[in-house]
Amino acid sequence: MNHLIGYARVSTQCQNLEQQRSQLIDQGCARIFEEKLSGAKRDRPELIRMLDHLRSDDIRVVTRLDRLARSTSDLLQIAELLRVRGAGLRSLAEPWADTTSPAGRMILTVFAGIADFERSLISERTTAGRLAAKARGVRFGPKPSMSASQIAHVRELNNAGRPISEISKLFDVHRSTIYRAISETAR
Repeated sequence: MNHLIGYARVSTQCQNLEQQRSQLIDQGCARIFEEKLSGAKRDRPELIRMLDHLRSDDIRVVTRLDRLARSTSDLLQIAELLRVRGAGLRSLAEPWADTTSPAGRMILTVFAGIADFERSLISERTTAGRLAAKARGVRFGPKPSMSASQIAHVRELNNAGRPISEISKLFDVHRSTIYRAISETAR
């Protein structure tokens, strides 16, 4: 037997959940988890409680998908969690997002493929941009704490027998930075 379980969320404390609550009750939801919290927050306690109460054949009902998920990838993760546990998802405003129907499952599968494709494109563009920047001489990572002339001076002081602790105080850097500057000479 399918149990309809609702989830309602508004972004701020001054907003009202009444409209969502009314729509979910009209759909026959036996229980409604309610939250007054921004969807941008990762920690949404009522959403977590609702997902923890999942049972096989339950159907989670929302008035709109943006009440449930922050992004397409977030929606796909939630939908996959529901699928693995044998539960369904239904959105009242987006009837195509009904995982209890073959068409709804197919559309979410297509969305998952598109999201994966988009992640691949972003990764490729980032890698290409990084390689182009390196070819132009852009250095990545933190700014070096010592210039080339300072490193040369460190090496001179080390060769003259000055203690590492004294050199590090002189240049106001950690001893490991001095050791690294000296060891790069040997390479």
